Amino acid sequence: MDAHRKDIHNSDVPALCRACEARHRGVCGALSPAQLVTLNKQSTRKNVSPGTELVGESQEANSYANIIAGVVKLTKMMADGRQQIVGLQFAPDFLGRPFRADSGITADAATDVNVCSFPKAVIDRMIRETPELEHKLLEQTLKELDEARDWMLTLGRKTASEKVASFVYLIATHINPEAETESASFDLPLTRSDIADFLGLTIETVSRQLTKLRKDGIIEIRNNRRVDVPDLAKLAERASY
Repeated sequence: MDAHRKDIHNSDVPALCRACEARHRGVCGALSPAQLVTLNKQSTRKNVSPGTELVGESQEANSYANIIAGVVKLTKMMADGRQQIVGLQFAPDFLGRPFRADSGITADAATDVNVCSFPKAVIDRMIRETPELEHKLLEQTLKELDEARDWMLTLGRKTASEKVASFVYLIATHINPEAETESASFDLPLTRSDIADFLGLTIETVSRQLTKLRKDGIIEIRNNRRVDVPDLAKLAERASY
């Protein structure tokens, strides 16, 4: 019996947590039923619209959150006001920086986002009491580090065509990572302008490369942002993975 099925039949686990992806694939999987009850009593579920700031750069943080649905955009601001997208987070990623008083990035909702937020002090205490939770957070940190290194390769060595294909592949494989399919269908979470910023390209180049992917049959584009990928392997090949 898998963990998800066990939770469904475990009356000690709060009902809201039983079907939550953060419970089964995120950091809350390290918590005991009693800890989930404690956390559930102090947590808040909310939906936020695109563009809403979730974490402010250099602002003191008093809460953390699990991303339940949607995509979050991470950015850094330069002294002269220029901004760079430095990463994306997806469900069920943990949003926040334990062991630090503030955040080094700004986190904005790139799409409609659902988050489950809870007081920083509660999680900090649970980290001290639960080695498994600290281990889960370390795992996510190392995963983000590996992805950042992969993205450095994409930005530093790949062609414009490979960069755009890599971006589409990133979204296709992270929007629904549990789906074991050879195809994918999703809405692009970023505007053409944001994609260009993320990839270090011009908007015109991004549009041109998306059109080329469409003409080559690698992707299908509907309503400007809806993307269908009939064969993920072909997309990965185009991205040089």
